[in-house]
Amino acid sequence: MATLTTTTTRVPLYEAQRAARARTGRRRCITREAGHALEILGHAIEYLTDELVNEGKRIDENDPQLQAIQILMALNRRVYYECPFAPTLTERLRAFFHIAPPAGSHR
Repeated sequence: MATLTTTTTRVPLYEAQRAARARTGRRRCITREAGHALEILGHAIEYLTDELVNEGKRIDENDPQLQAIQILMALNRRVYYECPFAPTLTERLRAFFHIAPPAGSHR
């Protein structure tokens, strides 16, 4: 996977496309490591956001603090979207009864 090399305020196109595809309503299997990373990133985002709001200054898109928040948010999404989908009930039942998925299934 490509590394995050930009500090612009725009989300890269591939991130937006992945986010759109990931909105399926399915749960994800989050490992202990991924959960810990999400927790740390969430705390960092919350801390920087609170600090930015409490400073009371005008928020500019070129503000390094805002860019840091956006980078952390992109990393948070990346960690989350790299976690595999949890199998649906149908998928679990098919696996339990050793039933092959229907032809043309993309899973």
